[in-house]
Amino acid sequence: MLKPPARHRRRHAGAALRRCAVAATAQAGPRGLLHSSVHYEEFDARWVTYFNKPDTDAWEWRKGMNNTLVSYDLVPEPKIIDVALWACRRLNDFASAVRILEGVEDKAGPHKEIYPYVIQELRSTLNELGISTPEELGLDKM
Repeated sequence: MLKPPARHRRRHAGAALRRCAVAATAQAGPRGLLHSSVHYEEFDARWVTYFNKPDTDAWEWRKGMNNTLVSYDLVPEPKIIDVALWACRRLNDFASAVRILEGVEDKAGPHKEIYPYVIQELRSTLNELGISTPEELGLDKM
C-alpha cells in the first residue's frame, strides 16, 4: 500500500495530538488531570451493555474479556461476570465460561475473600446455566 505524502501525514498527526490535548484539558480538574474520567457505575454499565449485545460473536466476546478481565488491574463486578457468562451461553462456549471463573480467581490474587464472594453472587446464574466452577471440575488440583 502506498503511503500518503509526508505533509499529509504531518497534518493528521497534528490533528491527533490536538485531539489528545483537548481531551486532556477537558479532564483537568482543580487538582490537575484526573486519572480516570469514568466512574465505577459508568464502567460497569458500559461492560454490561457490551456483553448484553445479542449479536456479539466469539471474537468480540474475547476482545471484551481481554479488555475487562486481563487489561485492567481489577476484578470485574459480579454483574459484569454474570452478563459475560450469559454471553458464553449464547455463543455455546462452556470452556470460556470456566476460563472467566479461572481469570477471576487469578485476578483476586492474594485477596482470598474475593473469589468466594464472586462465586456466591454468581451461584444462581451458574446453577441456571449448568456451569461448574473450576474447583468442581478439579482444575484447581492440576
